[in-house]
Amino acid sequence: MLKINRKYEAFLDQINEIAILVPKDLEKEDKAFYIKSNHGNELLTIKQKVNIESHVKYICQFTSDLQFGQTYMIIDERGIETDLQIGSVIRSVEFDHLFAYEGNDLGAIYHKEKTVFKVWSPTATMVKIRLYQQNKTELGTYDMVRCEKGTWSIVLEGDFEGYFYTYLACVNLVWREAVDPYTTAVSINGEYGVIVDKEKISIPTVELPIFKQKTDAIIYEAHIRDFSIHEDSGMIHKGKYNAWLEKGTKNKQGDSTGISYMSELGVTHVELLPVNDYEEVDENNPLASYNWGYNPLHFFAPEGSYSMDPTNPYKRIIELKHVVQSLHQQGLRVILDVVYNHVYSKEDSSFEKLVPGYYFRYDGNGIPSNGTGVGNDLASERYMVRKFIIDCACYWMNEYNIDGFRFDLMGILDVDTMLALQSEIYALKPDSLLLGEGWNLDTPLPFEKKAIIPNANKIPTISFFNDHFRDVIKGSTFSVHDRGFVYANLEKNEQMKQLISGSPSMFKEPHQSINYVESHDNHTMLDRFLSFCPTEMEGSRLARHRLATSIVILSQGVPFLHAGQEFFRTKNSVENSYNSPDEINWINWSNRSIYKENVEYVKGLIKLRKLHAAFRFPSSLQINKHLVFKDELPQLITYQLQEVEHLGPWGTIFVVHNNHLNQTFTLSLTKGDWQIVVDPEKIYLNEPIAIKNEAKINKIGTYVFCKN
Repeated sequence: MLKINRKYEAFLDQINEIAILVPKDLEKEDKAFYIKSNHGNELLTIKQKVNIESHVKYICQFTSDLQFGQTYMIIDERGIETDLQIGSVIRSVEFDHLFAYEGNDLGAIYHKEKTVFKVWSPTATMVKIRLYQQNKTELGTYDMVRCEKGTWSIVLEGDFEGYFYTYLACVNLVWREAVDPYTTAVSINGEYGVIVDKEKISIPTVELPIFKQKTDAIIYEAHIRDFSIHEDSGMIHKGKYNAWLEKGTKNKQGDSTGISYMSELGVTHVELLPVNDYEEVDENNPLASYNWGYNPLHFFAPEGSYSMDPTNPYKRIIELKHVVQSLHQQGLRVILDVVYNHVYSKEDSSFEKLVPGYYFRYDGNGIPSNGTGVGNDLASERYMVRKFIIDCACYWMNEYNIDGFRFDLMGILDVDTMLALQSEIYALKPDSLLLGEGWNLDTPLPFEKKAIIPNANKIPTISFFNDHFRDVIKGSTFSVHDRGFVYANLEKNEQMKQLISGSPSMFKEPHQSINYVESHDNHTMLDRFLSFCPTEMEGSRLARHRLATSIVILSQGVPFLHAGQEFFRTKNSVENSYNSPDEINWINWSNRSIYKENVEYVKGLIKLRKLHAAFRFPSSLQINKHLVFKDELPQLITYQLQEVEHLGPWGTIFVVHNNHLNQTFTLSLTKGDWQIVVDPEKIYLNEPIAIKNEAKINKIGTYVFCKN
């Protein structure tokens, strides 16, 4: 990188405005500035003069028509020159309009006889491409040609399959080398983009029938490595993509594990934590460290640490595609967790090297915003950032045949981007499932533009993680002493009615509510309960855990389970395990057998939800019509699903969630026998127990009574 020695600095901050910073020791009363061009020198009009610590800032205006991609010089009254740098103009609406590129040809497009490269770098004065052989020996550097809307392109004649490449861009007189943001294949540890033959990464796909209603979904969240790394997983390719291809695996006790287990469990969608190429795990030695994957490096290319051969750019692509198809063969759909809200390192990112200052959001003082908590927020409201996000999501859907996306920290993104994205995704796959974290984060985006829960009505086909559901049931995530409903907090009962009904005060339709009590973030539910009440008897603690999971599965909306939740997953009380060792993060497949009874219980609840559509109404209108809460025992959560004979095997269903009582009550005044299909200890779907109108509620947990 070239070091520039400037006596003073000038920045283009608006299309017709320049900010000039002059050290006070160069300050004069008769200060004057000119912009030097081929047509002579134009005197700048000084509009404002501001003292800033050791400098004086001059706000100047001009009338010339400047061309981006050229270097202009500013001259003061003494003839001292400095280059005009690209400043905050890059974040102006005018800049976005000038350089909004609509083409779909960014990146490297390989043909056997030639490869075509195109990159967007509108403020660069020169751009080159550099080729490397696979041993990293430099093959050559070639000048690219400036094209429309700030793109640069080159056609290299010959067969360059497998070659590595980077771009070099000169912006503000500084050269920086960057990996192509649109590269779909990378070398080990993402050091270079790789030219690949798209035909060689094509594999047969398994197409699933149309998924009719979003509320039919049951989501299961898992991490590629956690899934198989445990010694008792029964899988051979531990920590790798290929473990997800292994069928019929069992633990030492002979119980099913892996994808066969997930299929038996009955979930419909598997949500994978990030699988795009990320930082913080050395692909040469992947087991030396651990990461969830929320440190994005390359957005279009798969992570290599899960590959059997991370040195082979093709291998990781093909392996991940086989994971998706393997899950499809089990009838399971695939949701990818995507991180379109930040990068691992702003200064080192290809975005910043190719178009400094454009891709990230800044506050009113020109400081990068930090709503994500990692030092940078992507500015999704800008045209080419929005285009990048949409192009990337569509690529994963087209190339990998995935079935939906989970948007990490979606509250950083803007509503217009999410509307445009959902339109493109649903055009490709109408039954896709889109969901995200709608937290209101501190980023300089107008409240009404944020993709957050209070704006859910503006993006009505996107679902939101319902943190209110989580905190009311198990207690606030941010206060270990807060008692949730399952710990007999009767003050939560009215809120519980809202949650069970699909959270109508938050969402217009139930599918927007992703109901959960546990995810990869924060304590597992068991660990929270241990922290909250360490002296409680284990039986009571596990009963409360089971009650919380029951509420998730049977409430209106979309249930979400954290992998291993059904056999009481623990992370040894580590709250934020994003880089903790495998021993903290792994799915302990031995516990699948130790707590086999609870696994069967959760299976039964899932089967019940699938069996009767009254547990998964697609509209709030139907919920209002058929779901009625009972007030005979105000200390209990009791409700009836009535007149639902057209939706399943029973015409009336009575549900009780008991967190502390021991008593008997009357189910209904009308004659007719009832059946118990669920109590706190067992599911009786195959052999329901007949009872009269009285029911005994004497244990912590969920009861479901049905009548024809």
